[in-house]
Amino acid sequence: MSNEINKTYNPKEVEERLYNTWVEKGYFTPTPDKTKEPFTIVIPPPNVTGQLHMGHALDETLQDILIRYKRMAGFNALWIPGTDHAGIATQIKVEEVLRKEEGKTRYDLGREKFVEKVWEWKKLYGDRIINQLKKLGSSCDWTRERFTMDEGCSKAVKEVFVNLYKKGLIYQGSRIINWCPRCITALSDAEVEHAEQAGHFWHIKYPVKGSDEFVVIATTRPETLFGDTAVAVNPEDERYKDIIGKTLLLPLTDREIPVIADAYVDKEFGTGCVKITPAHDPNDFEVGLRHDLAQIKVLNDDATMNHYAGKYEGMDRYECRKQMIKDLDEMGLLVKVEDHSHNVGQCYRCGTTVEPIISKQWFVKMNSLAQPAIDAVKKKDTEFVPEHFEKVYFHWLENIRDWCISRQLWWGHRIPAFYCDDCGEMVVTKEDGAVCSKCGKPMRQDPDTLDTWFSSALWPFSTLGWPDKTEDLSYFYPTSVLVTGYDIIPFWVMRMMFSGIEHTGEVPFKYVFIHGLVRDAQGRKMSKSLGNGVDPLEVIDEFGADALRFTLATGNSPGNDMRFSTERVTASRNFANKIWNASRFVQMNLTIYELCVPAASELALEDKWILDKLNRLVSEVTENLDKFELGVAVAKLYDFIWDEFCDWYIELVKPRLYDTENPTNKTAQQVLSYVLSNTLKLLHPFMPFITEEIWLSLPHEGESIVIANWPIADDTLSFPAEAAQMEMMKGALKAVRNKRAEMNIPPSKKAAMFIVTDHTELFQNGAVFFQKLASASDVTVLKDKSTVGENTVAVIVDGAQIYIPLGELVDFEKELKRLEEEKKHLLGEIKRVEGKLSNKGFVDKAPARVVEEEKAKGEKYREMLQKVEESLSAFQKEAN
Repeated sequence: MSNEINKTYNPKEVEERLYNTWVEKGYFTPTPDKTKEPFTIVIPPPNVTGQLHMGHALDETLQDILIRYKRMAGFNALWIPGTDHAGIATQIKVEEVLRKEEGKTRYDLGREKFVEKVWEWKKLYGDRIINQLKKLGSSCDWTRERFTMDEGCSKAVKEVFVNLYKKGLIYQGSRIINWCPRCITALSDAEVEHAEQAGHFWHIKYPVKGSDEFVVIATTRPETLFGDTAVAVNPEDERYKDIIGKTLLLPLTDREIPVIADAYVDKEFGTGCVKITPAHDPNDFEVGLRHDLAQIKVLNDDATMNHYAGKYEGMDRYECRKQMIKDLDEMGLLVKVEDHSHNVGQCYRCGTTVEPIISKQWFVKMNSLAQPAIDAVKKKDTEFVPEHFEKVYFHWLENIRDWCISRQLWWGHRIPAFYCDDCGEMVVTKEDGAVCSKCGKPMRQDPDTLDTWFSSALWPFSTLGWPDKTEDLSYFYPTSVLVTGYDIIPFWVMRMMFSGIEHTGEVPFKYVFIHGLVRDAQGRKMSKSLGNGVDPLEVIDEFGADALRFTLATGNSPGNDMRFSTERVTASRNFANKIWNASRFVQMNLTIYELCVPAASELALEDKWILDKLNRLVSEVTENLDKFELGVAVAKLYDFIWDEFCDWYIELVKPRLYDTENPTNKTAQQVLSYVLSNTLKLLHPFMPFITEEIWLSLPHEGESIVIANWPIADDTLSFPAEAAQMEMMKGALKAVRNKRAEMNIPPSKKAAMFIVTDHTELFQNGAVFFQKLASASDVTVLKDKSTVGENTVAVIVDGAQIYIPLGELVDFEKELKRLEEEKKHLLGEIKRVEGKLSNKGFVDKAPARVVEEEKAKGEKYREMLQKVEESLSAFQKEAN
């Protein structure tokens, strides 16, 4: 054993030292080994812009619990770390820094210089979140750390793009996409968050050419009027059959548009007339294709109006809307304005309202890719935990549109498409610097980059060396489990699924373990706007990483949100201190140097009880971890350590420890150290630092708890009969202590006890426990109560009746007198309050606050009186 455990536990002194040792000794770095079963997790790569937040802390803690458990259980456990280049987020961040520090935009630098700037920024700050993950205790294999734009991942991205293009699954076309006018880029459907917004329906007249007639359309986006190329009505709508084919005068323009018939129009909604703007609405786009309508785009990339808007050119979309409505009203073309709440799409990154807009982009055809991913989950090749999150997954895949993968950004993977400006040739290739095969001229690469999620979708296999056939890939893939939040299912989970199946022929992971969000103590989502975010690093600095990890695991239930509070972390730190103090007590009383379990014949009742409890705990915690019930497992560990081990077993075994001449002294030491050592192993995945520090100071096998063998339930340590007897004894001890507490008897007040029971041998052997733990001055075990005197306090429990002479507990007359005086005092106070409250003058004139205070006093006095009367009744009953 090492030196004595310090008096107090200091996480700051322990954590960094232990972590560096673990890394240096290579505990987190497995190598392919066909004699072992692999267990692989790839980290959901945090953004290089990132600062560790509580969501990361939860995500990484849950992953680390699983990895540490499986490593100890004999699996070849690999946890691959890494970071994501996060195209939009990183570009915006660097642009902000550039503007603030140099007063420049990316356009001032140009693409090449700006990208160099981003790489510099990444090198400067990219490792920040990795170092923060290390402070949390994450047992990742840092030798395999990856970045979504490193050479290997970039190679995989090009391979996938070219393969999908050759299969006809990637194409370039003009379609309606989501456009963020602030980030100046296209977004996929998954990158758009919808929120209810208060808006309006503007009802506008469109005059029929050559007549006094008009139709009325209702729109929530009047500024798109300049892109209208038709008005549609339902062909079955009797109101408008006569105007189908006629021409309308488009207000505020000199253009004319036709009235067309299309079944898309709902006769019952609005006026039954719908403006068709093919360049600014996905449904209108489809109508436009059917009727060969022009596509007129009226917005610039920054959501200002272009030349099609005439005099409104250059105005912001909302400024234009306001002026248009004013002008339409003055022209008599505005019929009415209705309030209308509707779902509005917002950029997930900056919150700006997105514009559905026609744009030439790159797309992935999704139908043929989505179906295998759907089938894989239905066949349980991949399972969601909890299962009901399959519904979210299926919803997105079964209703999926083609994926817009091009982004108008400079930071990211450039699309590997090249154009010849001389002859118009276009080629998609993995090779950089393509030369035109037709005219021999250098080709220009597509300026767009790929959606960040395109590379993230390859993460489970690109990180293991794909497309090369590496040893890591063949051994560690498919991965075992993906741990992630439910909010990222449409962004990432489904994309990894269809990508893994398409490019490797296998699902990327067996399980998808979904966790909820970390909310504040009031149940609110943590956010900058609310100012309720908690910095995990500050929590670690104050309480230690183990306390934070234990808090995040406690109460954790798959798929459910959890509430975080400083009070909970304080409780976790107190638990750590409880373990530390108990372990220090054990170590200080050990004279043995080897870890072993005595023969059953040498074990006392309490030894068999705690070993039986531990044996059950091992089985249950193992089963809980295998089922991803991490919160249940940690709750059982907490109860066992705090209650069974610390508060009961250590107390039960102290007499044997203190008596060095006792023949069972060594047995007590052996059981103590065995139970503590194995309990520390079970707790290690949750609290790695404190468990290692204690474990190294106790008799142990091996050089570190990190690579120690996970405990296995042992039938030879199962003692159900003795455990039941000990539980009977515990029940009796608890009942006696509770009765003394009810009667306000201090522990220092000793009293004789008479135990009437059929289990005489059990209670005779346990007499020392009643003396030690229930303040018994003397214990007499009887078959019947014939020799028990009168005036005793009776405690009836399973298997025994315990009688304590009342005279040895209290001075009967003195206690009775005290209770009677307390009762008299409370009756007086109640009478006084009731007198005040029955006085109309007081109630009418006194401030409402004062009246309420008096009412509260009355309630309090009545509650106190009830308790005093109950005590009097119980006291008199015991006395008789």
